[in-house]
Amino acid sequence: MNNNIILFSINLTLKTWQQMNTVEIIRKKRDRIKLTAEEIEYMISSYTKNKIPDYQFSSFLMAAFLNGMDKEETSALTKAMLYSGKIIDLKSITGVKIDKHSTGGVGDKTSLILAPIAAAAGINVPMISGRGLGHSGGTLDKLESIPGFRTDLNLSEYKKVIKKCGAVLIGQTKDIAPADKLIYSLRDVTATVESIPLITASIMSKKLAEGIDGLVLDVKTGSGAFMKNLEDAEALARSLINTAKSFNKNVIAFITDMNQPLGNYIGNWLEIYESIKVLQGEVKGDLLELSKTLSGAMIFLGKKASSIEEGIEISQVMINSGKAFEKFLEIVKLQGGSVKIIENPEKYPKSKVIDNIISKEDGYLKTVNNFEIGMAALELGAGRKTKEDKIDFKAGIIFKKKIGDFVKKGEIIAELHSSSEAKIKNVSSNFYKLLEFSDQSVIAPKLIKKTIQ
Repeated sequence: MNNNIILFSINLTLKTWQQMNTVEIIRKKRDRIKLTAEEIEYMISSYTKNKIPDYQFSSFLMAAFLNGMDKEETSALTKAMLYSGKIIDLKSITGVKIDKHSTGGVGDKTSLILAPIAAAAGINVPMISGRGLGHSGGTLDKLESIPGFRTDLNLSEYKKVIKKCGAVLIGQTKDIAPADKLIYSLRDVTATVESIPLITASIMSKKLAEGIDGLVLDVKTGSGAFMKNLEDAEALARSLINTAKSFNKNVIAFITDMNQPLGNYIGNWLEIYESIKVLQGEVKGDLLELSKTLSGAMIFLGKKASSIEEGIEISQVMINSGKAFEKFLEIVKLQGGSVKIIENPEKYPKSKVIDNIISKEDGYLKTVNNFEIGMAALELGAGRKTKEDKIDFKAGIIFKKKIGDFVKKGEIIAELHSSSEAKIKNVSSNFYKLLEFSDQSVIAPKLIKKTIQ
């Protein structure tokens, strides 16, 4: 490679780089003037290499947050972040590689279910996941509640696992999109998280680095989602799709409801437990429906089905035949986890303190403050308030009702699980206030609000 080409192949000459002016680029974005790909690539590379201080890059982020970025700018931003590190080469692994990304929510454990389903159907699933963020749980934290399970595989181990069983679930390594890790930390403390272009580049730089051929997107909307209204969720979905297409990747997006917990279990081990029961064919409802829809789309993109609907049918076959659960056991074993505990989940240690939330009235469950439900699980120990906090894997909530259900006075609505009586007391004293009941029947929210192909 020519010495004048920057490591991540953006084809800028040294002379062009020397002509760049950080302040002028910030000023352009401040004044709503479109940036060139070269200017964006210069900003990302310079910040990643510690040539631009935090205060200047913070100013750049705020200008982008306030004034937005168009499709070309967002694609250039994604490319610069993507090529700040390694792109995993999976060419030695035969077959199509498809992943799923969810924008997160309360009780969202679909990755744990759809990865083994899709792999059992013959799709390669190279999944790099994240940790919990605020009220939203993280796939890595859930997996690490399985004794011995390793999410810190290096890239060589990552390839070996996917080659052997067709699926692997790890965390972001220092080699994968390092610019994203730096920039996200800064966004978190500069009030620039909720920007569609910045969210898009963050998500897509990591997903494209996996070496995937296609991607299924689950964009949440509702009280427990980062995108509270449908309009914003659709805008994010279209931004993600446009960026994926600019890299010639096949993509399907679903906009799905997050106005109540997905499934019934919230918390790390509790969500593993519920996922096991879904894979064993013992749990129906919204979690099964969404998991089959997403895995069905993955099977379709992976060319193992002629439509999403056929992919959904194949997903059910994988569950009914036991192949999906067998694949989950295989993944757990290859990543160092305890197969015995997955086969006998009832033997997992229980929380020291369990308290019931009892209904004070007859009525139909009308609304749930799902954001606060997620925060309640965090308060019980299922998440982190600071990055130094240690998670209690057993802590969480079993939410027994769905919007539209009739609830009798004295009936158990939820179980709170924690190692701390004080935490239980604090959460239980306010929990009932997060629910609204009606004496009239209530229509349940539609789970899948829109499909964008």
